[in-house]
Amino acid sequence: MAAKDYYTALGVPRNADDAALKKAYRHLARACHPDRNPGDKAAEERFKEISEAYAVLSDPDKRAQYDRFGTVAGPGGVGDVGFGSIFEDLFEGFFGGERGRRTRARRGEDLRYDLEISLEETAEGLETKLQIPRLESCDACRGSGQEPGTQPETCGTCRGQGQVRRNQGFLTVAMPCPTCRGEGQINRHPCKACRGQGRQPRERLLKVTIPPGVEDGNQLRLSGEGESGLLGGPAGDLYVVLHVRPHEIFVRQGAHLLCELPLTFPQAALGDEVEVPVLKGKARLTVPPGTQPGQRLVLRGKGMPQLRGRGRGDAVYEVVVEVPTRLTARQRELLEELQRASQDQTGPRLASFIERMKKLFGT
Repeated sequence: MAAKDYYTALGVPRNADDAALKKAYRHLARACHPDRNPGDKAAEERFKEISEAYAVLSDPDKRAQYDRFGTVAGPGGVGDVGFGSIFEDLFEGFFGGERGRRTRARRGEDLRYDLEISLEETAEGLETKLQIPRLESCDACRGSGQEPGTQPETCGTCRGQGQVRRNQGFLTVAMPCPTCRGEGQINRHPCKACRGQGRQPRERLLKVTIPPGVEDGNQLRLSGEGESGLLGGPAGDLYVVLHVRPHEIFVRQGAHLLCELPLTFPQAALGDEVEVPVLKGKARLTVPPGTQPGQRLVLRGKGMPQLRGRGRGDAVYEVVVEVPTRLTARQRELLEELQRASQDQTGPRLASFIERMKKLFGT
């Protein structure tokens, strides 16, 4: 199913603030509300679409997740967005319902840290420490943003409600108070340490455990290790995104490791036992007589560990037969002798090719 574009549904840019989201939603909701369009299925579906979009984008947590991943996961997916509050907000705008001022507490931002690791580290697992810059709760004001020993003042414009009402025709619309920005209170004495923000920039050293078998692009979620919440809100999460450096020899394919194995013509024709690389050192590999170019030879269990299972993948060696570009006189003599001895001998591939040529040209 294609991801839904909630910004397009509301007709707002991706950087739209809360006020722009609410304005766009209320405008569309009034036009598409079922009470104004009785029996109009298209209007009803449009109303559901914009309600769903606003439910996600008006929630800081869900909006951050949607912006990052293009979807909203959870026990109920998008259906878990809480339409009750949306309808309350809509009817508040229509009829001026009493909801009181907003809470100032907000969840902290999620953070992303890109970590580069080697293929060997993905095979063995890794414990490492990360220095994470982030905003943490101010120690001086304990995250309140208020200078210790002082109290915020009740907003005189909205009398602490956080909202003012405006008449628009036959409707009374509740809007965030422009004086206190919907908080219901005014901080006349901001904390000097954090300048009233309630948070300060700091760096935190975190220990991270990376399990064996992770792949490029996998991410680890460290709950509560993002930025501190505002005014008592919960902290965000830290997402560690893994990037595996390209290996000099191996290319990973799932749990298997693929390696190109150059062989000489005599080795491929006569067979041999050769030394090959594995992730931890070297191993011996048997080359059967008559090995063909492109054939894959396998060492079982010498690949990558399974991330969510038991056992390991294989190390796979793809044969490349090298043809010499310069020959000694003796080498040329021997090859010419081999050519004469092989004139009446054809392998299955050559025989098949000759047969198809005959069919093509009718000879």
